[in-house]
Amino acid sequence: MRSLILLLLLLRAGMAYAAHVDTVAVYSPSMHKDIKTVVILPDGYDRDKHYPVVYLLHGYSGNYADYVRNIPGVAQDADAYHLIIVCPDGRFNSWYFDSPVDTGSHYETFVSSELVGWIDNHYSTIRNRSGRAITGLSMGGHGALYLSFRHQDIYGAAGSMSGGVDLRPFPDNWNIKDQLGPYDKYPERWEDHSVVNLVYLLHPNTLPFALIFDCGTDDFFYKVNVNLHNLLVERNIPHDFITRPGGHAWTYWSNSIRYQLLFFHRFFQHA
Repeated sequence: MRSLILLLLLLRAGMAYAAHVDTVAVYSPSMHKDIKTVVILPDGYDRDKHYPVVYLLHGYSGNYADYVRNIPGVAQDADAYHLIIVCPDGRFNSWYFDSPVDTGSHYETFVSSELVGWIDNHYSTIRNRSGRAITGLSMGGHGALYLSFRHQDIYGAAGSMSGGVDLRPFPDNWNIKDQLGPYDKYPERWEDHSVVNLVYLLHPNTLPFALIFDCGTDDFFYKVNVNLHNLLVERNIPHDFITRPGGHAWTYWSNSIRYQLLFFHRFFQHA
């Protein structure tokens, strides 16, 4: 009997994390369609409390379910840090901006306005930039920095994991030209939509902005991330840049997300 009781206690301890994971449909007025979005609520979610929110953007060819499918422990992080995690669908190749080519691809408007408003209206959140962070991987890493640099009034912290932070070296990759048009015909669009060219929007003595990004040394985006880091150093923009051995893979991102959620947790505590 004692052995059985001990086993039950151990099982209960192992079930301490019980985040609620749900998939919702968020209507986008700008695109006239519902966008599937995963919402992870921490265990013991209480409408009388107000929770910070981390928006996680998936990569090229992925979808809203990528994080819970490939990093099951992400729900435990929502419990550990008492925050809400939101994973919207960004279509397989949106790159998270409002496309000047595809009128049905307005993902900057959706993520930074429509989705944030919907989440704040349906959940008990901290409804200002001190309670919001955004990050993502690959295409989503580009998207997270692109949106946060352009909407510093919405997000107080941002990150990127193996992000495509400069689109220009990849004119024929990942359907980017479907969103911007061919590079040789519309180079100014590629300039204007590359994160590395938006650093001028950041100023060290204005809004407090917490920034973290990382990229593996074996990643095809490694060089453009190092370039971004160097530019931020040159402009005296505070940030954390992490690099370690690794490629463009879930094994790398499963580790990265742990660092970034801890970083955001600390930001929320002191914002």
